[in-house]
Amino acid sequence: MIYLNETHDPALQSWVESANAADNGFPIQNLPFGVFRAAASNASFRPGVAIGNKALDLAALAQAQPWAGEAGAALAACQDMQLNGLMSLGQAHWSALRLALSRALRAGSPLQSLLEPLLLDQASLEFALPAHIGDYTDFYISLHHAMAVGKQFRPDNPLLPNYKWVPIGYHGRASSIGVSGQKFARPVGQTRPATEGSPPSFGPCERLDYELELGIFVGAGNPQGQRIPIAQAESHVFGLCILNDWSARDLQAWEYQPLGPFLAKNFATTISPWIVTLEALAPFRTAFVRDASDPQPLPYLSSEDNKAAGAFDIALDVLLSTQQSRASKAPAAVLSSSNFKEAYWNVAQLLAHHTVNGCNLQSGDLLGTGTLSGPNMGQEGSLLEMNRGGKQPIKLPWGEERVFLQDHDEIILRASCSKPGYPTISFGECAGMVLPARL
Repeated sequence: MIYLNETHDPALQSWVESANAADNGFPIQNLPFGVFRAAASNASFRPGVAIGNKALDLAALAQAQPWAGEAGAALAACQDMQLNGLMSLGQAHWSALRLALSRALRAGSPLQSLLEPLLLDQASLEFALPAHIGDYTDFYISLHHAMAVGKQFRPDNPLLPNYKWVPIGYHGRASSIGVSGQKFARPVGQTRPATEGSPPSFGPCERLDYELELGIFVGAGNPQGQRIPIAQAESHVFGLCILNDWSARDLQAWEYQPLGPFLAKNFATTISPWIVTLEALAPFRTAFVRDASDPQPLPYLSSEDNKAAGAFDIALDVLLSTQQSRASKAPAAVLSSSNFKEAYWNVAQLLAHHTVNGCNLQSGDLLGTGTLSGPNMGQEGSLLEMNRGGKQPIKLPWGEERVFLQDHDEIILRASCSKPGYPTISFGECAGMVLPARL
């Protein structure tokens, strides 16, 4: 685990003035990585970091070769169109580059004159996926979500017996993952017949939903057959992003038995453009707590360090805008808020479990946490929970109602970390819009 170092000093100020504004989300203590280019241009995408309302072009900085050693090698790996090369170098290189960037961006840095011309306004940029995602696994790590959904289908036995012993996951579709701003057509498929023995219906999904999640980007991978011990798991994590696992609930209800999610999940997944490193999140570590009455994790899923500080205090919000609300310039409505620290399993446990059978992860692989719901009303991570299985429409401030998503609805997910005396760390936002089905 990486704990506090000089890059986390809350008193640090940057010569990039916007980075010093209260709650700007991208202070010098953050420095998340992404891939971008000038909007509406034919230029190649290039890696960079966010600082205030600017983005620093790391590909251009690499041409100047300002650093030697691990920081220099890490910067040199930022000349591709994606971050996989940097991710593959490992934690020591990521940390060295982050430290060098922190020092170069601090007020009074002698490198200001070199870096300042390489800053771009974030508002003038368009973003791409930060890495080539070879594989995508989606987990199911919120006990509160599992219980809420399970009660709708199995009121007397909402939680299956393996849930508290093993992190449940399934293999997702990497090719349909898009970056914030993604727009996709409403999925079409089969749904359960109205009466037993009748043919299924076929047409556009009528119960389209979102799922509030975080994404975990794998950094350095592991050879096939060599598991990642939990004590080393976080050294294989490059960072976290926001993730929306769009879900066609009516397709899912018909297809999920006996093998689980398929067409109900693989049509679109949206992630935020910025990856916040685990090092930047060190000030927001918290204890990983398992109720004493629950089964305790098996030894390969447990360590003293993981118990002491394996969870992260990350606040999560879901907002909805509609065609009507945007036309009337009404602000997006907040649907719910939750926190990653409420999850039943944590980041290190997911990597340790994913590889315990010898599975080889690769740089740029993405793990979804699954829907992150809290224990109380107003902390639901999906419409399926909020509307109690479609029985309770959700009233919106401008007069509309929603049971599930309609065409041209936009879901905006946000994530941030905050505490007294420390700058707010933002993940940016993850926005996606539903378009009409293509028939």
